Amino acid sequence: MQELSSIERISRQLKHLPVDRVGLMESFWNHTVKHWVEQGKMPADQSAGEHFGLDIGTCWAFNLKVDYKWVDQLVAEDEDTRTFLDGNGATLRRYKSHDTTPEHINYSIADRAAWEERAKPFLTVNRERINLDGYRSARQRCQDKQRFFCWGGVNVFEAIHPVVGHENMLLGMALDPDWVKDMADTFADLLIGLMETMFAEAGKPDGIWFFDDMGFRGRPFMSPEMYRELIFPAHQKTIAYVHSQGLPVIMHSCGFVEPLLPSMIEAGIDCLQAIEVKAGMDLLRIYKQYGHKIALMGGIDVRPVANNDLPGIEREVMAKLPLVMGNNGFIFHSDHSIPESTDYETYQYFFNLGRSIGKYNN
Repeated sequence: MQELSSIERISRQLKHLPVDRVGLMESFWNHTVKHWVEQGKMPADQSAGEHFGLDIGTCWAFNLKVDYKWVDQLVAEDEDTRTFLDGNGATLRRYKSHDTTPEHINYSIADRAAWEERAKPFLTVNRERINLDGYRSARQRCQDKQRFFCWGGVNVFEAIHPVVGHENMLLGMALDPDWVKDMADTFADLLIGLMETMFAEAGKPDGIWFFDDMGFRGRPFMSPEMYRELIFPAHQKTIAYVHSQGLPVIMHSCGFVEPLLPSMIEAGIDCLQAIEVKAGMDLLRIYKQYGHKIALMGGIDVRPVANNDLPGIEREVMAKLPLVMGNNGFIFHSDHSIPESTDYETYQYFFNLGRSIGKYNN
C-alpha cells in the first residue's frame, strides 16, 4: 500500500480498514516540551505534534466555566505553589515547578441548591465561549499538513467536577442522583449547542476527542450501574449528535474503566484512549475482548519512557504492538502522557520504534 496521509490513515483505522502503518499520537506535559525547547532540542514556535509528525492534531476551543469571562484570581502564593479562585468559584492550588492535576481546596457550589442558583442558569450557549479564531487556525494548520484534526474537550463527567468537586459529585451520585443527572444533561446540551455554533461558523473537524476521566487505580469512580443511570444518557446524547454530523468519537478516560466499557461502547465511542497500565488496564486483554468493536489508542506503559529505560521501552513495545495492530485499529500512544523526566532522545527512540514496528506488509 502506498503511504497514506494522516487524515486517510486515522479515518481508516477508526473503521478497522487496512492502512500502511499504525497511526502515531502522543500527549506531552507542558514542562516536558518546555525543557526540550530550553535544551535546544526543538523550536519554540512549533508544537510537539508538528515537530514529530504525529498523525492527529487537536484544539481545545470551549470555555465551560460558569463565568466564562472570569480571569483567575491569585489568592495565595508560597515558594512552591500558587492558589487561584477560578470562574467556577473553585479554589485550586498549582505547583510552579511541574505539571500536575491541581489540588482541590474548596468549591463554593457544593449542592443542588447552589447549582440551581449560581451555576445552571449561566451555563448557556454563547459564541463567546468558543475560541473560534484558535479553532480555525488549528484546523487550517492540520489541513495544510493533511493531519487528522480533532476538536478536543471534556464531556460531562469532566465538566461537572470542576464546578462541584469530585467528592460532592460522587456523594451526589449516591445521595441525590437526580441532581447529577441534571448536571450531566445541562452540560450535554451546552456541548451540543457549542458544537453546532462552531461547526456552522468555522467548519467541522475530522473527529471529536472527548475527555472524561472516570477511573482511578483499580476501579472506576462509580459502579457500572451508576454509570448507566447517571452518565451514560449524556454520553449517548453527545455522541449521537457527533455521529449525526458524520464524525467519529475518540474517548479519553484515565484510570481503570474496563467495567464501564460495555456501556461506553453502547453509547457509541469509536475509540478508547489512554488504557492506563498503572491503573490496572491491560491492553492485550482489552484488545482481545473489545478490539474488534472499537479502535484502541494507548496502553503502552509510559514508565520505561519516563525512566529513560531504552531496553524497557523495547520490551514493552515488542510485547504489545505486534499483537494489537492485527486488526488495523490500534493507534500508537503511551498509556498516559510524556512527563518532564523524559529525555528528548528517549521519546525519539520510543516514537521511531512504534513507527518501525507498526508498518503493515499489505
